Amino acid sequence: MSRTGSGKTAAFIIPMLQRLKRRDTKGIRALLVSPTRELALQTFKVVKELGRFTGLRCAILVGGDAIEDQFSTIHENPDILIATPGRLLHVVVEMDLRLSFVQYVVFDEADRLFEMGFQDQLTETLKRIPESRQTLLFSATLPKMLVDFAKAGLSDPMLIRLDVDEKISDRLSMVFATCRADEKLAVLLHLCRQMNSEGKQTVVFCATMKHVEYVVGIINRAGIDNSFIYSQLDATARKLNIQRFTERKNNILIVTDVAARGVDIPLLDTVINLHFPPKAKLFVHRVGRVARAGRSGTAISLIAPDEMPYLADLFLFLGKPMRFAHDDDKYDEETTLIGRVPEDVVSLESEFFNAIHDNNEEM
Repeated sequence: MSRTGSGKTAAFIIPMLQRLKRRDTKGIRALLVSPTRELALQTFKVVKELGRFTGLRCAILVGGDAIEDQFSTIHENPDILIATPGRLLHVVVEMDLRLSFVQYVVFDEADRLFEMGFQDQLTETLKRIPESRQTLLFSATLPKMLVDFAKAGLSDPMLIRLDVDEKISDRLSMVFATCRADEKLAVLLHLCRQMNSEGKQTVVFCATMKHVEYVVGIINRAGIDNSFIYSQLDATARKLNIQRFTERKNNILIVTDVAARGVDIPLLDTVINLHFPPKAKLFVHRVGRVARAGRSGTAISLIAPDEMPYLADLFLFLGKPMRFAHDDDKYDEETTLIGRVPEDVVSLESEFFNAIHDNNEEM
C-alpha cells in the first residue's frame, strides 16, 4: 500500500520481468488485473517498454475490443496477460481457459477493483489459478472489503505500507476556497482561463456525467479548448479525448471519478475539485494525480456550504487542524488555510456566465 503516484506500477512489473526472464510457449505465466480499460492499456504500454529486450510476449483483454480477436490472441500463448475483470472472466469461461501455469498475479488499484464490485469475478478467477502462485495487491487505500478478501483468498499475506504518514505528497499545494453553490461555475471558468493561459495541464473533477456535459458547454462558449471523459462515453471517443489532452493539444480535461480512474497523465500540473469528494480517500485519489515523481503540483477545491462536513472529514483524516484565512493573514506554503473566493472574481465571471444563459436556450 502506498499513495497515488509513488511508483507502484514499476514495483510489480520489474520483479515480474525478472521472474519470467524469457519467452515460454506453454501458456500464461503472469496475470495483471486492472479496474479500467485505460489503466490496463497504460500497464500494457509500460510492460512492452520495460520488457522489450526480454522476448516475453504480452497480451491484453479489455472491453470495447473484438472478442474474436482476443480469442486468437490467447491461442498464441502469451507469457503475460493484462486484463479487466469482466472481460477476463468472460474469455476464461467461453474458452474454458486453463490458467494452470500462472505463477504471478497482480491486482492493480485493488481498492478500486472492490469498490467497483469486481470481488466475485476476482474470486472466481483465482479459483482457476494454482495456489502456489504469488499474488500481489497494490492499492492507495485499504478498505475493509479488501482486507477481508486478502484474509480469505491469500495464504499468509504480508502488508507493506509506504508513505503511511504522508497520505498526500509534500510537493502538493492545496487550495480550499469557499463559495456559494451557484457561484462555482463562475469561479471554475476564471480558473480555467488562468490555467489555460499559463499552459498548465489541468483536470477538473465533476460529480456526474451531466455536470461534465454542462461544464464542457460553458467552457466551449468561453473559447477554451478542452477534452472530457465520462464512463458512458464510447471507448473510441474516450481514447481520442485523452490523447488530445496528453499530447497537449489542450490544457483542460473534464472528468468524473469513474472515468478518470486509471488515466495516467505524468505531467499534470493542477487538479480542480468542482464538486468536493464526499470521502477523504477519494480526495487522496484525485489529488494524487499531481505532485508525482518528484514534481510539484496544485489541488484547488471549491467548497459550497453543504460540502463543509466533507471538508471537516478530510482534515480529520489528514490529521490537520481546520484554519480559516483572515484578511490580515500572510500566505504560507507550510500552513493550509481555508479562504473565501474574492468577490471581484465571482462578479466578473458571473456577467459572462449570465450572458451565456441569456443568449442560449439550451443552457
